[in-house]
Amino acid sequence: MGLLKSICLLMIGNSSSLIRGVFSSATTFTIVNKCDQTVWPGVLSNPGVIPLQPTGFTLQKGESKVLHAPRSWAGRFWGRTHCYEDSGGKFTCGTGDCGSGKLECAGASASPPATLAKFTLGGTDFFVVSLVGGYNLPVLVVPIGGSGDNCTSTGCTVDLNDRCPSALKVVNSDREAVACKSACVAFGRQEDCCRGAYGTRGTCKPSSYSQVFKTACPRASSYAYDDQTSTFSCTGADYQITFCPTSTTSKKPKQEQQTPNKPHFNTGTVYEDANTTGHSSAPPRSSFIRALIGAVVGVGVLLFGAGCAYTIRTGNVNIMNGSCNCFRK
Repeated sequence: MGLLKSICLLMIGNSSSLIRGVFSSATTFTIVNKCDQTVWPGVLSNPGVIPLQPTGFTLQKGESKVLHAPRSWAGRFWGRTHCYEDSGGKFTCGTGDCGSGKLECAGASASPPATLAKFTLGGTDFFVVSLVGGYNLPVLVVPIGGSGDNCTSTGCTVDLNDRCPSALKVVNSDREAVACKSACVAFGRQEDCCRGAYGTRGTCKPSSYSQVFKTACPRASSYAYDDQTSTFSCTGADYQITFCPTSTTSKKPKQEQQTPNKPHFNTGTVYEDANTTGHSSAPPRSSFIRALIGAVVGVGVLLFGAGCAYTIRTGNVNIMNGSCNCFRK
């Protein structure tokens, strides 16, 4: 039994170091809602990376939420608006809906138009606020700490719904503008979507519609090949993503509750499936984190084989500080 106990302590100590290593290298995202309405953020992780949880949640006016992502994470955030649950329990949003029928998007992306904040983390992080699929909310991304020549804030902080061309405007049944489509989403033409004969940087040029977006939000990506003026990068940064930012984003938000009402939308509106993924500036790198997770799982298997049964739960301080409670006196 003494030998088994020594093995247990050694293995848990090593696994604790691995777990601490994973968390110490995490990137922190702080999601803030400064809108005058409730926002339901959605989260989608790219294929091949550890999924970020939760994939959807509620932020009342003035609320914020902190998420931790491994340094190799890649994916996107967006805000959903005018959401409600019908009598059958189906969850639906007027803009940015991911079609899951639930609060969490569970691997589904936003139905355009929606303002996207996209990240590829690694030794150097790349990030962009994208209007390639359209716009629904003002968004500001601010790096916290970090370094780099191009490590600065970006976003689209103006209300494009007020200045959206009529051909791109999405309205509710009261004729109020709630979102603004991109030309690609509105018309589906190859020249607007940078597809087919227009599928290269040399052949796909900004349209008069994308120029409306670019003029209003010069740091945001307005069409698929607009990455040269809209992609930013940092090393070692955390990030704050603010919906409806004010001029001073450092002010502490007030905690106010707002009860959402079922919106009146034209339910017959159909959004065309546009190519809104853009072009990644750097590939996601997840092998290091997967190796660490695999090592932790391997430790668990060894301990189980040695007759040491224990449970690893999220936030279990016992496993983090290396204590071993698997032996009875």
